[in-house]
Amino acid sequence: MNRFVAAERALRTAAPHQLLDAVRRVLTDQYAADSVELFLADYGLTVLQPVSVPPHTLEPVSVHNSPAGRAFGAQEPRVEDLPGERVRAHLPVTVRGDRLGVLTVVLPGGEHADGCLGELAEIAQVLGHEVVVAERDTDVYLQARRRDRLTLAAEMQWQLLPGRSCARPEYDLGAQLEPAYAIFGDNFDWSATADRLSLYVTNGMGEGIEASLLTNLAINALRNARRAGLPLADQAALADQAVYAHYSGRCYLSVLMLDFDLATGRVLAVDAGSPQLLRLRQGVVERVDFDAQLPLGMFEETDYAVQEFRAEPGDRLVFVSDGVYDVASPGGEAYGDTALARAIQSTRLLPAADVPRAVLRELNGHRGGPVAADDALVVCLDWRGR
Repeated sequence: MNRFVAAERALRTAAPHQLLDAVRRVLTDQYAADSVELFLADYGLTVLQPVSVPPHTLEPVSVHNSPAGRAFGAQEPRVEDLPGERVRAHLPVTVRGDRLGVLTVVLPGGEHADGCLGELAEIAQVLGHEVVVAERDTDVYLQARRRDRLTLAAEMQWQLLPGRSCARPEYDLGAQLEPAYAIFGDNFDWSATADRLSLYVTNGMGEGIEASLLTNLAINALRNARRAGLPLADQAALADQAVYAHYSGRCYLSVLMLDFDLATGRVLAVDAGSPQLLRLRQGVVERVDFDAQLPLGMFEETDYAVQEFRAEPGDRLVFVSDGVYDVASPGGEAYGDTALARAIQSTRLLPAADVPRAVLRELNGHRGGPVAADDALVVCLDWRGR
């Protein structure tokens, strides 16, 4: 049995909470590794948190100015030379475009490192898949991602999300929520089949637990309708009825729903509220406007109409909640179209997964500080088509 198969088998048979122990043993035995550490990106995407057992913990590593952070950002292995003819390899841990963290391995340099770097990169991908599966049965990896304590509302919101990034041949997706450890009701959801991509961007109402409960109800109603095979307008109508039945119009939720045809780029849209869509096409940023319709749950039995537009190869679509669009500077100036277009232009060379965090950093500069009065959501979709 070759060493890669041994590593893969060790990970697949390990107990959910012992994945790091399993990968350490097999990399030490089969690849002569001196040390093996796993770092997971925190909820704010600012640091890589070590997966370790207190009190034997390591320090977090910056996402922005460290070798491990550069491997995470570029999604490519990075190798550092160490004394004694050793090297430290930083290997991205990613699952179908969802960037989880970095596996860091110290091992002999020279031909040994060159000969096994490709296999180690594949093992890091296998580890990522096993971490995602293991999270059903253990809190170890979810706890490791926390730089601070999550509020209960934020806990509910993060558990509702599909991931923070996704990649397929036809598109790349990236999203981020702020304040990461105290979000209320903003949310995003996506799901893909062989031929279609469904994308929902929601702007929640209210604060704290009440906002999170409202968003949970609406998102699960939308998922229920989607999984029943209903078309986009009927999904909106069913979720509208579910929210109204519970709140009788006291609370409601804004959502922008899109359904992409992966083969043609034809997009069906239902605009039920405040999320905004901006498009970067051939160097020009413009807003994509739809006919405004009522938010979900505002009135009983609202009918929703579908509109259409077309995504062209090379388009970048950026979705924002009003917690981005309406943020005021210390002088009272709203962020608005001009500043948002400037942020989209300044981040045009970044991959989709990095754009949301970069836009939110610029938003903090406009606000004059990192403390937000409202949730802020940015979703970026790079469209390639077929």
